[in-house]
Amino acid sequence: MTTLALIVARSLRQHALSTFITALSVALAGGLLMSVWVVKTQSQTTFTQVNTGFDAVLGARGSKLQLVLNAIFHLEASPGNVAAADYEFIKNHPAVKLAIPIAVGDNLRGYRIVGTVPELFTDVEYVPGRKFTLSAGKPFDPAAKEAVLGDFVAGKLGLKVGDTFHPFHGLIFDEKNQHAETYTVTGVLAPSNTPADKVIWIPLHGLQTMSGHDPRAATDVSAVLIQLKSPTAGFMLDMMYNKQGNRLTFAYPIGAIMAELFQKIGWFDKVLTLVAYLVAFVSATGVLVAIYNSMAARRRDIAILRALGAGRLTLFGAIVIEAAVIGALGMAGAFAVYAVIVTAVATVIRAQTGVLLETFTYNPVMLWSTLGMIVLCALCGLLPAWKAYRTDIAENLAPES
Repeated sequence: MTTLALIVARSLRQHALSTFITALSVALAGGLLMSVWVVKTQSQTTFTQVNTGFDAVLGARGSKLQLVLNAIFHLEASPGNVAAADYEFIKNHPAVKLAIPIAVGDNLRGYRIVGTVPELFTDVEYVPGRKFTLSAGKPFDPAAKEAVLGDFVAGKLGLKVGDTFHPFHGLIFDEKNQHAETYTVTGVLAPSNTPADKVIWIPLHGLQTMSGHDPRAATDVSAVLIQLKSPTAGFMLDMMYNKQGNRLTFAYPIGAIMAELFQKIGWFDKVLTLVAYLVAFVSATGVLVAIYNSMAARRRDIAILRALGAGRLTLFGAIVIEAAVIGALGMAGAFAVYAVIVTAVATVIRAQTGVLLETFTYNPVMLWSTLGMIVLCALCGLLPAWKAYRTDIAENLAPES
């Protein structure tokens, strides 16, 4: 084993530049493979579990997915309004535990302003045992022009308790669409790792009666976030609204609806994974090419080692181990590449959805991809190892003319 280690170490030093470049390609491949896999699995797990404490969403007739993306994740546009009478009906329905209305339609420099009621912060557990809390200030007065900011948006806009702002009409920021109303920041939510972190929350009545909004819809809401008393209530309301009715849409259960989204884009995940596998294979092949191409320069060294007593199997093993070591060095660097990629991706997802992926927790891909790449590189070392095994001592020790 000592002889093998010395042979491998000497060869790696002799071909340091080639070793570095080849290991770098392995690092890029391994980092890409781990990143694609972790982001895919973490996204599916996170977005199918995040519901901010609600079981269902009631909204205008349309796509359930659009309704959930708009009301829960604050993406997409609202499919329409829910009349005040429909809100009161669902709020007082015996199967409903809690109904929280929201209204959308304004923004502050691209971040959504959502009108709601104080019960969102006092009665809702966004995860079991945890309610929304304030890290600074106090809740808004439902009758005043006040606002509570999500932690993420407060940091991005540089706003703090006591600051004022003018809302802008629409979901896309346009400086020409500024409202006349002035709102005062009264509080900032503590980080919750939910979409609520990227929202500016104001009183429901304030958004409904904002200047420039249709006065005929002053009591309507964009959607109603619902907590049910039992799962069977969800199926009953689904039947009532979606199958028997034709005016409103009842999106239930939220997790299953988000799972359908990932099923629809599953082909894209497969394409990314395939690309990552191909890159990994090409990088491992690069190990073969790098070592094989250096065999011409190694023939004399191999012949000398053979003359000094090194056996054919020792040299064969040394080449295979060298390839495996290059793979191991590359996979060590792959974790740095992985950190860069997933940090960038998680930052974008956090900015768009308010949800932070747990990308630095252990994932089995970190183990099997590392071992897999090392084994693949070792296999790619078999051909040059066989060439070393067949090296003729007399021919390669002859004086060069």
